[in-house]
Amino acid sequence: MTTSPGHRITVEPGTEHVRVVRDGQVLAESRRPLVLRETGCPVRYYLPPEDVRTELLTASDTRTHCPFKGDASYWSLPDAADLVWAYPDPKPEVAAIKDHFCFYETDTVKNGPDLGSRRISEKLRRER
Repeated sequence: MTTSPGHRITVEPGTEHVRVVRDGQVLAESRRPLVLRETGCPVRYYLPPEDVRTELLTASDTRTHCPFKGDASYWSLPDAADLVWAYPDPKPEVAAIKDHFCFYETDTVKNGPDLGSRRISEKLRRER
C-alpha cells in the first residue's frame, strides 16, 4: 500500500474471474488478478503475463509516468492503439504489479448457482 496526503493505492490478490475480449477474440483471461484501488480512479485489474495472449499485442512507443506507480509501457492491437499497459519497474510500494498487464476494458465473469456464467461488464474509462 502507498499513501500520501489525500492519495492512497492498495494492491491485493483478487478472486474475480476476469476476461478481456476485443472484437470477439479473447485477449486475456485470469482467475488470479491483482486488484489495484487508487484514490480518484476506477478499480483496475492487473493480470499475470501468463494469462495474457501477448503474441497478439505489439509493443508501443508510448510511455507515461505516474508519480505513485512509476513508468508505464504500452501495447497495441492493429486497430487499437495503447490498449494495455504494464509497469516493468514499478515503485516499491506497488511492486506486486511488476510486469502484470492492465487493460482499459475488462469483464468480470460472475458464476454461481443462480447466475450461470452471466457476464457483468465493467467498461472502464481511459483514466489511470
